[in-house]
Amino acid sequence: MKAILSADRNWGIGYQGRMLVTIPSDMRFFRETTMGKVVVMGRKTLETLPAGQPLKGRTTIILSRDPEFRMRGAVTVHSKEELLKTLQSYPDEDIYVAGGGEIYQMLLPYCDTALVTRIDMEYQADTFFPDLDQSPEWELVEEGEEQTCFDIEFYFTTYRRK
Repeated sequence: MKAILSADRNWGIGYQGRMLVTIPSDMRFFRETTMGKVVVMGRKTLETLPAGQPLKGRTTIILSRDPEFRMRGAVTVHSKEELLKTLQSYPDEDIYVAGGGEIYQMLLPYCDTALVTRIDMEYQADTFFPDLDQSPEWELVEEGEEQTCFDIEFYFTTYRRK
């Protein structure tokens, strides 16, 4: 299982239920990386997608505490246990955790890889991803070339569990 996200210098990933910044090449990377795969997210993250709909060309699994919540075109689960059981049906290397903060916290222990677009800026954030640079369990194994989008510098990085 892999986590996929973008994070600022402080590992901020969101503010008031939204991503900190939208970078077209980061969105393209996400789309190309997850196409044909399984994407796991929480209901609130689903609501931030275009029209609040599941991702096309992917199996979207939504975790919601609301037992009545269902989404056409997605697999809906209502507990961590139900999610883990559902994920057993898919190859581990095809599963991408896409947020939000609570879902990352819950599933990071099951991830062996984190694909992180590191944004070289500090934003106002209220949701954070664990600082993998400070974690003895993780190591940076790949850092792409510096890229820019207007005045934003960012890097595509890969972290692996040691």
